[in-house]
Amino acid sequence: MGRTRRGLGRRVLRGLGIGAGALFLLVLVLVAGLAANLALSLYRSEPVLEGTMPLAGLSGPVAVERDAAGVPVIRGKSRVDVARALGFLHGQERFFQMDLQRRLAAGELAEVTGVPALEFDRRTRIHRFRPRAQAIVEALAPEERALLDAYAAGVNAGLSSLGARPFEYALLLDGPKPWQPEDTILTVFAMAIQLQSLDGRGERQYAEAVETLGQPAADFLFPRGSLWDSPLDGSRLDDPPLPNAMPRPKQADGSASLEEPPPARGSNAWAVGGALTGTGAALVADDMHLGLSMPNTWYRARLVVEEVLDITGVTLPGTPITVAGSNGRIAWGFTNSYIDTSDLVLLEPVEGQPPGTYRTPDGPKAVTVVEEQLCARLAGCEALTVEETIWGPVVHTDEQGRKYAYRWTAHERDAVRLAPMLELEQAGTVAEAVGIAHRARIPQQNFVVGDREGSVAWTIIGAVPARFGHDGRVPVSWADGTRGWLGTLPAEAIPVVLNPDDHRIWTANTRVLGGEAYAKLGDGGYDLGARARQIRDALFAKDRFAPADMLAIQLDDSSVMLGFWQEQLLKVLEARAGDKDLAPWLPFVRDWGGRAVPDSVGYRLVRGFRSEFLRLVHEGYLGKPVAGRGRDRSRYGAHVEGSMRRLLEQRPAGLVPDGYKDWDAVIDAALAGVKGSIEGDVKDFTWGERAVAGVRHPLARIIPGLSLLTDPPEQPVPGDTYQPRAQAPASAPASASPCRRGMRPTASSTCPAARAATPGPPTTWPATRTGWKAAPPRSCPARPSGC
Repeated sequence: MGRTRRGLGRRVLRGLGIGAGALFLLVLVLVAGLAANLALSLYRSEPVLEGTMPLAGLSGPVAVERDAAGVPVIRGKSRVDVARALGFLHGQERFFQMDLQRRLAAGELAEVTGVPALEFDRRTRIHRFRPRAQAIVEALAPEERALLDAYAAGVNAGLSSLGARPFEYALLLDGPKPWQPEDTILTVFAMAIQLQSLDGRGERQYAEAVETLGQPAADFLFPRGSLWDSPLDGSRLDDPPLPNAMPRPKQADGSASLEEPPPARGSNAWAVGGALTGTGAALVADDMHLGLSMPNTWYRARLVVEEVLDITGVTLPGTPITVAGSNGRIAWGFTNSYIDTSDLVLLEPVEGQPPGTYRTPDGPKAVTVVEEQLCARLAGCEALTVEETIWGPVVHTDEQGRKYAYRWTAHERDAVRLAPMLELEQAGTVAEAVGIAHRARIPQQNFVVGDREGSVAWTIIGAVPARFGHDGRVPVSWADGTRGWLGTLPAEAIPVVLNPDDHRIWTANTRVLGGEAYAKLGDGGYDLGARARQIRDALFAKDRFAPADMLAIQLDDSSVMLGFWQEQLLKVLEARAGDKDLAPWLPFVRDWGGRAVPDSVGYRLVRGFRSEFLRLVHEGYLGKPVAGRGRDRSRYGAHVEGSMRRLLEQRPAGLVPDGYKDWDAVIDAALAGVKGSIEGDVKDFTWGERAVAGVRHPLARIIPGLSLLTDPPEQPVPGDTYQPRAQAPASAPASASPCRRGMRPTASSTCPAARAATPGPPTTWPATRTGWKAAPPRSCPARPSGC
């Protein structure tokens, strides 16, 4: 058959008059043509950096200046004019990135990137964020609508000013669609998707553990806190007791391995009051940790409206606002709050009624069926049926056929409200800023703010559910009206910490308060408190602070939490000193240094031992996940550190994981797991070999060879998930700003990756690609009066 097909191919080529040499030449010409087209697109799509450009709709001239790193200063007559000009710059430099963000939220990624994105589109389209965004825009006040209209017009003008479509579209043989005001709302929704849960997976995970293992075992594996908790009020949650026994796992026949949970998509932020700075002004620091990408998530800029506004910070391409920054009177930053912003609602079917009828406090209701269409590039389209309820869309059906609706603050009619963010740009005091934060509607964040008078505060920015009748930890029915939401909390009910006696504020995606405040805010997946503990301890180690002290905390790559595991591994190795395979580890573990630095062998061995121990224990208790179910392969509780330590210290015979005769066997298996990952000599098993920054253009994952053109060289980076310098191969501080605020300060910030999407000078400003690795402070652009 093979010869027949080849013979047929030759006959076809002969019939067309094409020989082998001519065919090769034809392919070469086609490849050369594509390369030339790409090169031309790259050249012609470079942003315009000099000269005068027409921009319709301006009420007066707008000037754009840039510093050596390409950071613009935009000066205009009005905030609307500045928004239009900012849109112009975003459209020139970041349009493809913005396009992906709006498509991510709308469930339309596959239309650009192809079939691999269809599964994600199915999950997001259920939420129907595009019609929600359209409804929000239609309800905007005239002033806010004018701002979004001006920004959208600026984006489209910037895109049109390019000599060619952005190079990504040339590669995809596609063209960009104009930016619409609703796309700004979709960009905000995209951040909610990245920072919060799309489907209540955490609730389901815990509920399944309770159902499978029983309450004591589930609480032990999914505790609500740990010894590392470091809230502002010093509160402590009780440790769950050791269960008497652990049932056999439900999925013991799985073939995949459990994976360590990905690092929290969040940030570090802290502030010290003026009493600790020596100048009377507060100090604020903020690291916003997000996935690494080329270009960077944020876009630094200074926005100036004469006698009205002068603000420096980071903007989010797709929106006209300053996300975090300073106006010379206040400075603010965010960390992802991980408060509980959503609930799974168990739907109770009504017997004798048509399928899709469910109970509500107001009597039986039928689900509303909406038909959506998903399309993929170079493929066809498929139908997606969305079932809507009074509480939200149906997002899950369990093995028993029970359906769950999803109540999420992102579904509220006013889920996005940006006008207060414009007010925040002009706020003069901490108290004023806190009040504004409670009116804003963005994905819920820890809001850390300081002012030049020395005040500091923490609160939640965004809506907080007014939950009643349940704590939101597991799915429950709301059918009888005894459980649910009473909308969202009024501003006066949202917790605030203002000017604490110790003059210190810190957050790191962890629980911030206990007691009544904790009950109000709920738990949406708080991170382990190791980062927060080190930040807190560093803040209490000094009684005077300067910007350099804040930067030192940001660059702290030591791991206090792993100290326990180093001690345990050292004991294990010393007890096995005769093992020729393990003996070479001993000097590296003994002198490990306690820091996540690229040349450390000991750090990687210690961390690997912990990871293997946790994996084996969880697989023994919960079972191995089924291959192919990627989203089910990270099933650790974030706060399980305390439980695992107790197991290793106490080694209770009744809790030996399934498949092992005793705890020594578990430890031996953990050592074997680490050993199996060492290729060659242990001295080459460095942290830097694993901790390689993966700064990638989104298309480099699907177009072979593109990374050579778009991405910086891979490089080992210091830091890890469990310390202030929280860097991982695909996640790092997307913006770091250690700044003194007010009183004519000097400010600095740094971001990983390039500012603009187009490869090659001048728009990449190459120093911004790699400078973040060493985290040198960069002066804020053209800012003589302070950041």
